[in-house]
Amino acid sequence: MSRDPLALVRADPGPAFEFSFDGEPVTALPGQSIAAALWAGGRLSWRRTRNAGRPRGAFCGMGVCFDCLVTADGRANVRACLAPAVPGGTVVTQEGTGHADTH
Repeated sequence: MSRDPLALVRADPGPAFEFSFDGEPVTALPGQSIAAALWAGGRLSWRRTRNAGRPRGAFCGMGVCFDCLVTADGRANVRACLAPAVPGGTVVTQEGTGHADTH
């Protein structure tokens, strides 16, 4: 029996595409969140806390906490677990509150 989730549900999500994360290409599938695509690509952290600069990534995975914030296409404070990955999108690690990215 296959353990591939797509095979288990007989899903055919369509062709993969790329977006950039901190200047590096990341592969995503249609309908996949930014966080899911980053996880699948082996990236577990994409934000730094405002005071101590500690790495953060997805924590709750459903939009309740704010650990997964990124700057996506120039917009700060986007929850990566809720935002869909888009072809050609630009996502960058968010430092602190993300306001420095918007100047």
